[in-house]
Amino acid sequence: MTIVIGYVPSPVGEAALEAGLAEAAAHGDEVVILNSPRRRSTVDAELIDTAAADELVARAERAGVTARVDHADHGDDLVETFRNVVAASSARLVVIGLRRRSPVGKLVTGSDAQRLLLDLDVPILAVKPAP
Repeated sequence: MTIVIGYVPSPVGEAALEAGLAEAAAHGDEVVILNSPRRRSTVDAELIDTAAADELVARAERAGVTARVDHADHGDDLVETFRNVVAASSARLVVIGLRRRSPVGKLVTGSDAQRLLLDLDVPILAVKPAP
C-alpha cells in the first residue's frame, strides 16, 4: 500500500514527514511525498528543489521506506491534487501537518487542511510539530 504525505519545508511539513515515514515503516508501505507548487507558480517558497527532494528520498530510505517526491501542480484546488495523487497511487492514508493556532484560531482549522479533512475519501493523519 501507499501513504501520501503533504510536505512543505517547514516545521509543519517536517512533522508530517516524520509521522508518515514512521507509519510507512511500521506497515511496510511505500510513500509519495507531495510537494506541490501553488497556482502554476514556478517560484514558490514551499516548492523544494531536486537536491532537497533527493534528500527526502534518502531520509525515507534510512527509515526503511521506499519513497518518491511528486510535484503535481495544484493550481487553484489543492484537494483535487491530493485526490488525484491518492487515486493514482492507491493510497490508504494521507498525512498532513497542522500549524499550532491561537485560542481564536483553533475555532477554524486552516482552509486547506479543513478541506482535505472534509473532502478526501481516505483516512487522514493530521499532526502538529513539537512545540
